[in-house]
Amino acid sequence: MTDAWNMTQDLIALRHALHRQPEISGAEADTARLIADRLRATAPDDLITGLGGHGVAAVYDSGTPGPSVLFRAELDALPISETSGVVHASERPGMAHLCGHDGHMAILMGLAGTRPKCGRMMLLFQPAEETGTGARAVLADPAFAPLRPDYAFALHNMPGMALGSVAVAPGPASCASVGWRLTIAGREAHAAFPETGLSPAPFLARLTDHLATLPKGAEGAMATLCHLNMGAATFGIAPGQAVAHVTLRAISDSGLTALERALRDWVAAQSEGLRIDITRHDHFNATLNDVDAVAHTTAARAALGLAEGDFTFPMRPSEDFGAFSAYAKCALFFLGAGEAQPALHDPAYDFPDALIAPGVALFRTILARVTA
Repeated sequence: MTDAWNMTQDLIALRHALHRQPEISGAEADTARLIADRLRATAPDDLITGLGGHGVAAVYDSGTPGPSVLFRAELDALPISETSGVVHASERPGMAHLCGHDGHMAILMGLAGTRPKCGRMMLLFQPAEETGTGARAVLADPAFAPLRPDYAFALHNMPGMALGSVAVAPGPASCASVGWRLTIAGREAHAAFPETGLSPAPFLARLTDHLATLPKGAEGAMATLCHLNMGAATFGIAPGQAVAHVTLRAISDSGLTALERALRDWVAAQSEGLRIDITRHDHFNATLNDVDAVAHTTAARAALGLAEGDFTFPMRPSEDFGAFSAYAKCALFFLGAGEAQPALHDPAYDFPDALIAPGVALFRTILARVTA
């Protein structure tokens, strides 16, 4: 058996261990501890824990001047119950790695102990990607300042793409998004005399219609009504209170800002005496792929003989790796998880182990090119 085969089997075992013990965003303490212990055994030049929460970073310095190259994976799982039926299924009720972050961590661990020809390599295991808070928390942590990279790379597995194929392109790679929580206050009334109260129902009906007809435009703007709760569960009271959750999305940060501004103006014009408070949650920046970083990724794919994936950019879901776009030359690329694979966040999803070896090879080849 070759060393490469042994390493891959070890990484698969690591993924399965991570998959059995998932932790959701902001609560990744055990996952971070396991990752830090594994990294410590590879003798990094620096190991930073507690980064932006439970983040872990390992630095491998060549000792020779050159670029700083960061590779990033995510620590967190999702608050969804798993139905995959695999032998390594989640042992924690209501939590599961249904986005493949366990596989991303295993791939990144395949680089541990590597020192580039020049410059330095950094492995970042980032917390709280699913809520959009982790990347910003890492970047705002004073401990990250000495790590600021010249290049940053991340991959995401992608069901629907041929297994092992690779898709990357310059420009927008994933959309910007934000969650709005609208708290709507009117006045309750007797159900026999609703006209004496102030119901949020007419406003919510208008809101639902308006969101469905928003023009997409060049920025691909869209809004999705995700949750609605109005009034009490009775038959005698006309409602006076409601809560709505809406997700707004656009190709760019500026497009999202414009969409938010326009929707705030619309809400103000449509309130008709209601008090409507809006709070923002789960904000994700758009990910912008740098031309140079993409060229290195494309060359690595070609050198390894991996197929070019069929994918339409940008990815409509958001990825908080976008926050790194303002700090480094970034490339987020997609690694095909198979055309018949359940979708991301599906209760039956499980990361394909077959992606670990090509994922490691891609990152290694990118590192060799950037630090040649």
